[in-house]
Amino acid sequence: MLKLKRNQIEEAVSRMLEPRSPEPTLELRNRLKRLLETDRALGRETNSRNLRDTNYAFFSNEPPGSGAEIWFSEYEAFALLNGLLLMKHGWPQSFAVKVLRRVRSELERHHERVLAQDPKELFDEERLQKVQPGDMLFDNTDPVLLTIVTKSSVLSNEQEEPYSCAVCRGIGEAANFARANGSPVNAWSTFDVVNAAHRLSQELSRTKPRRRGRGRGR
Repeated sequence: MLKLKRNQIEEAVSRMLEPRSPEPTLELRNRLKRLLETDRALGRETNSRNLRDTNYAFFSNEPPGSGAEIWFSEYEAFALLNGLLLMKHGWPQSFAVKVLRRVRSELERHHERVLAQDPKELFDEERLQKVQPGDMLFDNTDPVLLTIVTKSSVLSNEQEEPYSCAVCRGIGEAANFARANGSPVNAWSTFDVVNAAHRLSQELSRTKPRRRGRGRGR
């Protein structure tokens, strides 16, 4: 499994979100840092039935001892990118972390599958042109959609979160999930993560870990 340091994630994500910046901006680095801190601060309950409580969004293990190196998986870098993208759409930082905790197992499974797909087939321009009137357009032939549904106040209660979320393969599955977890008047949002997964993987392959004690090394 590919292991990454935080400087590699910062550099790869910066190339995607800040293409005009020669290096990660302080704002980007701080946003990533706050996502990580929020995830740690929430802690986890390994015996809970709620996936939000058992999973970290961006870590595989409990915090190491003081001075220890922290390494991230390629999936965890991808999750951090999605956290930033959710925030760019106006959702607060804590919400982004809770969503990514809840969907971690399914998003991680899809991430592995997507990266194993042949890019020539996944981004086949000829197939992408063959759409029917009214179809939703995607930049790949097998979209994977992070889907968030706002629940009706009538359907939710004080013990439940006011939203549902899932990772869906294709718009049909996303629409079915939205109908099953809301009402005709509910709002729902969906984000295709396939292109981001492949692009981030490419950018990460161009980075190198920075040694501790040198510059901003982690």
